[in-house]
Parts: sequence; C-alpha cells; structure tokens
Amino acid sequence: MEQIIQQVAKNVEKQLDDEIERLDQLDSGDLEAIRQQRINEMKQRAKKKQEWLANGHGEYAELDGEKEFFTTCNKSDNVVCHFYRGSAERCKIVDMHLKILSAKHVETRFVKLDAERAPFLTARLKIRVIPTIALVTGNKTKDFIVGFTDLGNRDDFSTDMLEWRLAKSQVIEYNGDLTVPPEEQRKQRSLHIQSKKTIRSKHDEDSDIDFSD
Repeated sequence: MEQIIQQVAKNVEKQLDDEIERLDQLDSGDLEAIRQQRINEMKQRAKKKQEWLANGHGEYAELDGEKEFFTTCNKSDNVVCHFYRGSAERCKIVDMHLKILSAKHVETRFVKLDAERAPFLTARLKIRVIPTIALVTGNKTKDFIVGFTDLGNRDDFSTDMLEWRLAKSQVIEYNGDLTVPPEEQRKQRSLHIQSKKTIRSKHDEDSDIDFSD
C-alpha cells in the first residue's frame, strides 16, 4: 500500500513539474492569451449559472403534475426527479439529501413529483417502487435510482453517497473518484491513517531501546 501511495505521489509531483516547466517556457503573449481564455471561460460560466438560476435551478421544487415534468425536461439539460408518495417515510430522507444537492449543483434541476398525481408517467417509466429517482439527460430518461439499494441499502446513507450515485449517471458535475463509493474511500483513508500511526508507534518503540550496556 505504501509503495502505491509513493508511486502516486511521484506521478503527481512529475505532473506538477511538467506543468511548471511548460509555463516557464511560455512568453508574455502566451500567458496573456491563457489569462484571456480563462477570463472568457469564467464569464461564460457565470452567464450560464444566471440562466440556470432563472430557470429554477439551485432549489428543490415540487412539480404540479405530468405536464410540468415534460416542460422541465425540455428546459434543462440535466434533471433529477424524485417520484414520491406523501405517506412514504423514506421519501422524506430523499427530500433531505436532494435539497442539499440542489443548492450545490446548480447545473442540474432537482424536482419532486407525487407519483399518485402522475399515473401516466409512472406507468410509462415503469415506476413500481417508491421512492424512485429518475435521472434525465438531454430530455431522455437515462437511469433510475430505485429505493436505497444503490445507496448502501440503508436508510442512513450519506448525502455524499447519493451525490456519487448521481455522478455515476453523469447528471451532475463531479470531480471525485467515481470508481470507489465515498464510504469505501473513507474506510481506505481510515485504514491508511491507522497504518501510519502503527508504523510510527513501532518506530518510536524501537527508538526507546537502550543499548548502553
């Protein structure tokens, strides 16, 4: 494990060195062009964010019915729709997490729809389990999160876990590791820290050995 970590560290260091060397070789004209490109990208991003917010992104909203669902999917490239029932306690858990994620991922529209008010849509999408989260990209239903099976099969799953699962279907922007679930990543980090502590403790014990005899 330590060898792997050291190799990863060396690779990252080399990438940084290569990037610094590349920047050192650029003249003032090149640097100004990069700076201007970055400014333009930031302006475009800010404009896009304003459009998203004006379109209802950034908040977790309830749809009036099936017609509004189709309108929402036509207006937004990425939509996360929670099909719920008011009597289902697990739907309240989903609500809590999606409300947090809607504020974090303004690039995606987060909504909820009462399944009992959308019989045509639930039949068309073959929604039989509540809660079900439909993931829509480019006005097409790309994936479903059915119940909590994909979220560790537990009611106390983390917001990070749901965020990771949404990212797996590419309906949100995500910079984390998609190959390993967040809970597993935390376990690996914990084991690594514990391993380092054990090695350090062993080293300290060896240092305390008295050889003055």
